[in-house]
Amino acid sequence: MATVVRAALVQATWTGDTDSMIAGHVEHARNAAAQGARVIGFQEVFNAPYFCQVQDSAHYRWAEPVPDGPTVTRMRELARETGLVIVAPVFEVEQPGVYYNTAAVIDADGSYLGKYRKHHIPQLPGFWEKYYFKPGNTGWPVFDTAVGKVGVTICYDRHFPEGWRELGLGGAQLVYNPSATARGLSSHLWQLEQPAAAVANAYFVAAINRVGVEEYGDDDFYGTSYFVDPRGQTVGEVASDRAEELLVRDLDFDLIEQVRQEWAFYRDRRPDAYAGLVRP
Repeated sequence: MATVVRAALVQATWTGDTDSMIAGHVEHARNAAAQGARVIGFQEVFNAPYFCQVQDSAHYRWAEPVPDGPTVTRMRELARETGLVIVAPVFEVEQPGVYYNTAAVIDADGSYLGKYRKHHIPQLPGFWEKYYFKPGNTGWPVFDTAVGKVGVTICYDRHFPEGWRELGLGGAQLVYNPSATARGLSSHLWQLEQPAAAVANAYFVAAINRVGVEEYGDDDFYGTSYFVDPRGQTVGEVASDRAEELLVRDLDFDLIEQVRQEWAFYRDRRPDAYAGLVRP
């Protein structure tokens, strides 16, 4: 397996309909593959607007099954075409009345590896997610892909260190965090939390945010997506805070072992001393 993995992410503006949103991401993926990328991740519910700015039952129309719905089926075809590992976040319906905020992970040959369902569900002005989503019940899977071990957290999950650590203990080398976060209180945390998680757990993080103003609220999604390495340093430039953008970056997975030897956080963990962390 290659030491240096060329990885990609997309921050996108809402086009107004699912078909054109998917078409745009297909083109981004083809472009990434043409640049030599081997893995790509998209933003939270990438094929829809961020409808959680309002509470309206009409928005259940964006939900589809995983993996048998049209979007994941199309992403599996795209993976076979491009040879990309794809992290595809969608609004999942499991059965009538049961919905999740989900990311499907697809290997480079188009095989469906599994899903991650968002654990932490906010219910705040502009982020009315409990109206739509149940808390995730898939645990913290780490997917053994053609490029290495890939994990996923989704947006609000990033505020909770336990999930990041679970992924590290599971062997993750690269963790995608697809998000929808708007200007204001989160902007400062966006610059801090994911580099801190990368350092604490000694892996790469792909931080993806939407960009632009959408039709269901006045919030301005500020983009600034980035890759960060196990030392907490961004890999290349951070994306625009205003425009749609594809980032393609080279990630040297050898750095993970190097950092874990320099900073022996896993060796020096004290799980015997952490019982209080799991008290309600």
